[in-house]
Amino acid sequence: MRIFILFFFGMVGYLQPVLAQNQYKVINVGFYNLENLFDTLDTPGKLDEEFTPTGGRLYNTAVYTDKLYRLSTTIAKIGTDVSPDGLGIMGAAEVENRKVLEDLVNQPALKNRNIQIVHYESEDFRGIDVALLYQPKYLTVLSSRPITVPIINSKGDKVYTRQALYVAGIMDGDTVHILVNHWPSRRGGSASDPLRLQAAEINKTVKDSILAVSPHAKVIIMGDLNDNPTDKSLSVGLKAVGKENKVRPDEVFNPFIHFYKKGIGTTAYQDAWSLFDQIMVTPGWLGESVQGYRYYKAHVFNEKFLTEKTGRYKGYPLRTYSGDTYNFGYSDHFPVFISFIKKI
Repeated sequence: MRIFILFFFGMVGYLQPVLAQNQYKVINVGFYNLENLFDTLDTPGKLDEEFTPTGGRLYNTAVYTDKLYRLSTTIAKIGTDVSPDGLGIMGAAEVENRKVLEDLVNQPALKNRNIQIVHYESEDFRGIDVALLYQPKYLTVLSSRPITVPIINSKGDKVYTRQALYVAGIMDGDTVHILVNHWPSRRGGSASDPLRLQAAEINKTVKDSILAVSPHAKVIIMGDLNDNPTDKSLSVGLKAVGKENKVRPDEVFNPFIHFYKKGIGTTAYQDAWSLFDQIMVTPGWLGESVQGYRYYKAHVFNEKFLTEKTGRYKGYPLRTYSGDTYNFGYSDHFPVFISFIKKI
C-alpha cells in the first residue's frame, strides 16, 4: 500500500494544527450516484427502453462512451488532494449491471488502479442497482451479500426497489462493515416518507446486529438516501446525529448534517438544494484514542467542472441529459467522501 504522509504546512486547506509534525496514513471512502449508467441494450422485464439507441433519449454507443469517460475522469480526481490514490473505496448507485461497472473501471483514467467490483442484481423496476468499487491495496473483501429491502406501501403492496449491499472486509488492518444504499424516491411526495423510514430501520437492524457482537465495530452506512440529513428517516430511523463528541453507542455520526445546515447540497431541484448523498459512521471510528483508522473529515466534491455554467440551472450539478437532449454532463448528484486517518 502506498503511504501518503500528511504535513500541516503542505495541506492548509484540509489539515488542522493538531496534525502538525505528525505523519498519517489516509484512506478515502466515497459515494457517487452515477445517474442512469445504463448500457445501450433493452433488457426484457425492465423499464430501460429510454436508454437505448431507439429510445426517446437516443442513448447510443457514442453517448454511453462519453458518459463513461466523464464519470471515470471525475472519479479519478476525487480525493487526490488528500491521497494520491484518490478513493480507496467507493459506493455507487444507479448502475444497470456489472458490465457497465466493468466498462467504467477499465476506462484509461481508472484502469491502473486495479479497481474491483462487488455487485448484485436487484428487483428494482427500472433495473438500477448499487455497488461497491474498491482498490485491493486498501480493502480485502471477506464477504458480501445483498440485503432485501421489503418496502410496503400504504396499500400493503410490495415496492420493488433497490437492495442494500453489505460488504465486510479488512481495510489496512481494520475490520470494516459497509452498507451501500439507494432508498426509495420521493415520487408521490410525503406519502413516500414511510418507505425511506423502513429502509433506514433495516440499516439500523443490520448495524445493531454487528454491534451486538462487537460493540466497537467500525460500520459505514452510505448512499443516496433521497432524504436530507435532518429528515425523520435519518434522525429517528437511523438515530443519526451531527456532533461527533455527542454520539451515543446506539447512534451514528453524520458529518453531512453540518454541510446541510450551511446550505450545501449534492443535488438541486426547483431552486432548492438537497443533500441526499451521505456517509455515516458508528462510534468505533470516532476519537483520537481509536486504534487503527479514525474518522477525520467529510467532503462534498462539488468542483466547478461538475456544474452548469450558465442559464437557469447555473451552479446545479451538470447532469447527463437536459430533457431528452444529451447535455455532455456527469451526474445530477455531486460525489461525497470521508477521509479516515491512522498515525504511522
